[in-house]
Amino acid sequence: MKTSDFNFNLPAELLAERPSEHRDEARLMVLDRAKQTIEHKLFKDVVNYFDENDLFIFNNTKVFPARLYGNKEKTGARIEVFLLRELDKETRVWDVLVDPARKIRIGNKLFFDKEETLLAEVIDNTTSRGRTLRFLYDGSYEEFREKLREIGNTPLPKYIKREAEPEDAERYQTIYAKVEGAVAAPTAGLHFSKHLMKRLEIKGINFAEITLHVGLGTFNPIEVEDLSKHKMECEETIIDQKNADLINKAIEEDRKICAVGTTVMRAIETSVSSNRRIGPYHGWTNKFIYPPYDFGIANTMITNFHTPKSTLLMMIAAFAGKDFVMEAYEEAIREKYKFYSYGDAMLIL
Repeated sequence: MKTSDFNFNLPAELLAERPSEHRDEARLMVLDRAKQTIEHKLFKDVVNYFDENDLFIFNNTKVFPARLYGNKEKTGARIEVFLLRELDKETRVWDVLVDPARKIRIGNKLFFDKEETLLAEVIDNTTSRGRTLRFLYDGSYEEFREKLREIGNTPLPKYIKREAEPEDAERYQTIYAKVEGAVAAPTAGLHFSKHLMKRLEIKGINFAEITLHVGLGTFNPIEVEDLSKHKMECEETIIDQKNADLINKAIEEDRKICAVGTTVMRAIETSVSSNRRIGPYHGWTNKFIYPPYDFGIANTMITNFHTPKSTLLMMIAAFAGKDFVMEAYEEAIREKYKFYSYGDAMLIL
């Protein structure tokens, strides 16, 4: 498979700038792999495709307000700082992206509030836009993290041209988010409302949770034509024994197991054993799933509509079949489904 095999023309107006009015009333395209059929529904109809004791696996990562704006010492130039990952809790050292990068060099200091209680010093260059910052704050670690939350902005994807609004703090977060650490939302889960979760629960459907802290690397463009040469960035993944047991029980009982999003699929495929069982796991994954691929755990999945030549589209093609997925995407464009983070959803059976 080549990167160009996954290219298609996506009209700019189909990139969703805002979420649907109600979480569970986004549109839902249903793909049946066995019948090779496509249906058009609303997301809340997903409950009709599952039975008692089937299992949904959710990613409970929580997005933190990773986009900060600081001012450079002396010049006062406004600099965007996007927090990627915490490297050292004790010294408060972080990997970040800066914009504009040409203005930021080792030794520069940035101030983030008028009182100058929070500042950062650039201690290393990592990539063309990447920097390593040491934050300086006169307070405990918990107070420092609270300060970041106070001044940070919801890290909406770059394709959304508007500034983050108060609504985004709630809508760019799943209702079951618990474990802070993601810089991008696991967007397939954004469609689940409290009401829909209750309907699933009443029907007797079981829930398992994993944690995969979504990083920006998931959305990096592929720079090579040969997919075997592409390297994914690592993302932290946590699966505990309790949830591994829930997943294995569903496997043994031959239930429908639904991976809610590509991040869940990546996590469970990282920890699956040769006998198609899952074990507890806490580590990093850079797993890149593209056709052909033999999936070991989930037999259904929910996902959003992804952009051309993206690693996310390639995973979906591996799960549902490339030709079927590309046909479905052509129909989605004709039917004006919304794409990407705030877009509509797809259920693959």
